Amino acid sequence: MNALPLAFGAPAILIGLIALPIIWWLLRVTPPRPVTEIFPPLKILAQLLKKEETPNKSPWWMTLLRLLLAAFVILALAEPVWNPRAETLTGKDPVAIVLDNGWSSNEEWSSRKDTAERLISDAENSGALIYILGTAEKANTDIGPFDANTALERLRAMTVRPIPVDRPAAFARLKTALANVSGTRLAYLNDGVDTPQATEAVKSLEGSGIASIIWYQPSITSLVALRQAVNNANGLTVRAVRPSNDRGQNGITIGAFDEKGRRIAETGLVFTAGETTGEAVINAPYELRNDFHTLRVDGTAQAGATYLIDDNNKRRRVALLSGSEADLSQPLLSPLYYISRALEPFADLLRPRNPELVRAVPELLEQKPSVFIMADIGKLPPETEQTLSDWVNKGGTLIRFAGPRLAGNSDQDPLLPVTLRKGERSLGGTLSWKESQPVAAFPENGPFAGLPTPQDVTVTRQVLAEPSSDLYDKSWANLADGTPLVTGETRERGQLVLFHVTPEATWSNLPISGSFVDMLHRLVSLSNAAGPLANDNTASGSHVLPPYLTLNAEGSLTPPNGDTRPLLIRNGASPQVSFDNPPGFYGVEGAMTALNLFKPDGEIKPLVRPDLAFPVMTARYAVDESLPLRGPLLALAALLLALDAIAVLWLGGHLRRRYRTTAAASLAILLLPAILAFGPSLAHAQQNDSKPGDQTILDAVNATHLAYVITGDGAVDDVSKAGLLGLSKALSDSTALEPGEPIGVNPATDELAFYPLIYWPVDAAAKMPAPEAIAKIDAYMQQGGTVLFDTRDQDAAAISFDNSTTPANQRLRDILAGLNIPPLEPVPSDHVLTKSFYILQDFPGRYRGSPLWVQASLSTETRSDRPVRAGDGVTPIMITGNDFAGAWAANADGSPLYPTIPNDPMQRVYAYRAGINIVMYMLTGNYKSDQVHVPALLERLGN
Repeated sequence: MNALPLAFGAPAILIGLIALPIIWWLLRVTPPRPVTEIFPPLKILAQLLKKEETPNKSPWWMTLLRLLLAAFVILALAEPVWNPRAETLTGKDPVAIVLDNGWSSNEEWSSRKDTAERLISDAENSGALIYILGTAEKANTDIGPFDANTALERLRAMTVRPIPVDRPAAFARLKTALANVSGTRLAYLNDGVDTPQATEAVKSLEGSGIASIIWYQPSITSLVALRQAVNNANGLTVRAVRPSNDRGQNGITIGAFDEKGRRIAETGLVFTAGETTGEAVINAPYELRNDFHTLRVDGTAQAGATYLIDDNNKRRRVALLSGSEADLSQPLLSPLYYISRALEPFADLLRPRNPELVRAVPELLEQKPSVFIMADIGKLPPETEQTLSDWVNKGGTLIRFAGPRLAGNSDQDPLLPVTLRKGERSLGGTLSWKESQPVAAFPENGPFAGLPTPQDVTVTRQVLAEPSSDLYDKSWANLADGTPLVTGETRERGQLVLFHVTPEATWSNLPISGSFVDMLHRLVSLSNAAGPLANDNTASGSHVLPPYLTLNAEGSLTPPNGDTRPLLIRNGASPQVSFDNPPGFYGVEGAMTALNLFKPDGEIKPLVRPDLAFPVMTARYAVDESLPLRGPLLALAALLLALDAIAVLWLGGHLRRRYRTTAAASLAILLLPAILAFGPSLAHAQQNDSKPGDQTILDAVNATHLAYVITGDGAVDDVSKAGLLGLSKALSDSTALEPGEPIGVNPATDELAFYPLIYWPVDAAAKMPAPEAIAKIDAYMQQGGTVLFDTRDQDAAAISFDNSTTPANQRLRDILAGLNIPPLEPVPSDHVLTKSFYILQDFPGRYRGSPLWVQASLSTETRSDRPVRAGDGVTPIMITGNDFAGAWAANADGSPLYPTIPNDPMQRVYAYRAGINIVMYMLTGNYKSDQVHVPALLERLGN
């Protein structure tokens, strides 16, 4: 028996198998009932000479049948389990469960949650306290100790974050929590991906009371991530990375999507054997490449497989115009030679066919460049100057270089950021008192902040700007003596930039330095981009961008949640992905900055288990393959019982002639236990049946239950249940109503008439409800029920009914399109809802600001002698975006699961009061409005 993968939950019952011989003996001495037949008299006479035979024992096959029946019943009562799962954690010492819930965990998250649930079950069986935490959670998240039920709720509420894990912070919190606890058993369910200081974080637990550790580590060979996209002249170059322990050759397909999510291009990328990085080129026209919004790896659902492309990755068109003809015999002296060499790798260069400025400028502007560069052009014709000025005001970037023509221009030039002195300044010559000047460090308030100071660049000539109060703010680069090298200003939506030296190496060696390339690249990248750094002339050089769209765990763009904070960029440095700033787009529509999960040098290294001072056991993520055999054995026993009954009927002659109909009915009755033996499947079918059972009806009508629509997303459904449970407790504490436990309903299959209020969290990612569900909801609302739709998107956009909507609001529109919706209005100040229990002015939830939409009153008359608007009936629909369930949700000890936004304790109090008013309104209707008649009724009774 030990060699078989079989275990028994109650092995003592197997002693009953000893009784099988006794049962066999009893069956042998108990013959079946004799057959009774009624014959005509002549037939009796014909059989008088036959010997009368009466059976004296059961047939051997019936005895065997009944012995098997008894054996199956005894085995079933012993609760056998095939392939039983051995308990991983035994004993009453505390248990700590640490899960990596960063970006790389999404595809295997279900198996890790199943493993954690089994660990919690083992701890529950032994009565141990449980600590549970994720390595990608907030620093103030409570980690325990919890009982098994609370730990299970925390586990189910935990989700994958599209960010790297922070193991040092997580293990530091665990070490602090276990400071006075000894003998703790740690189960580390990691994602297998190495992070900085991961080994030191795990080793820091030595000496903290940890007695042993179970190390779960998955295989990461299939993991892949995109780390860079470069828009070159011939195509978009994409670079991907895979784990360093994957040495085989394999390929992936990368799709390019536009802003509306349409697939417009793709390419294949192959990792060669022994390489961890791969590169591919998406060959597409320039115009099509500029429409790329996201890149995604096909068949992979995690944030690392998505790369975001903003304006900085898009290839610009740059128009070049020079005031002098290029000398083909001496190209190095051409005014545009060094500019062209610097910009060709990342921009498309446009040159005029006609040298006349009056024709050349409009010709270049017709090709819609992002940047216009003019090299040593003095005075433009008035009509050309106005055309170029209008282009700058609409968002263009004009970059000008000095030279003899610009220095000799005595007129005021409106296309310059500063006013220039006539003539140039000479440094280091025979007639100059000063030597050539080096370049000073770039100011922090300009677009070149963060670039290294050029050490080998000197200037011998320059044009000087007239002193002014705003010259310091307009100076983006200076010489060591404080005179400006590059100046710039914002002109309405565009930019004006002036290099105070020539674009060729005659006045300075800047054009032949690497700094020249970096400076031009920075200026071109900022053209038509979100909030150029030059716009923010603060002393600190920091820039704050609001979140626009963020990546979720699957690598899809969604509206930012309440935990996302504005992105702070300091001194031009690259921001880092964190809990407060997940990957995504930051800024405003049409001017966004992409924050990607991986940097251009990002790697995926396997996590190596460190050598620890306490015992370490290695385990693997596995599905629970144990199979309880009690149900199948009882089913077999019931089937054998039915066969035995059939045999008894047959031996008794009831199946031979006219009793066939009665026998068939008896057979159906006898087979009923066999059918009921398949309890789990049948019970599941009954739960999914559209007709509720008697017990379901009794449970629904014996108490008032609040209901919520099951969306299919476990996280959303858990929040809905926890929120309505918190509201039910608040109702019990504040009113005479004692609601039952909230019930999740499927509108397509469940009966809705039992619930006065159904909370529907609108989820854009959930499937569109079936037409049958929409029809049942419509009938429910027409028959007096109320549905509270909550889009939970007030943090992204307020509820409104215009053309600018969030995904959740758009999904709500699709749902309401199939319903008979009455005219709606925000709750008036004299509506019954504002006074049904508490006196309220608004109805906040986790967020504040979204109105609560209800059915518009037929009469808007407001009278001073009626404090509440008169009206009959209850609104069949309510709509909000304030996330009521998120504000009502609380754990077992009553502490809230989610913070309010803004984090105001009184906002949660008013959220509970709003919920109580809604429920009281559902149950009492216009009761409050009828109270205005009480004085008149009392007066009549007194007479």
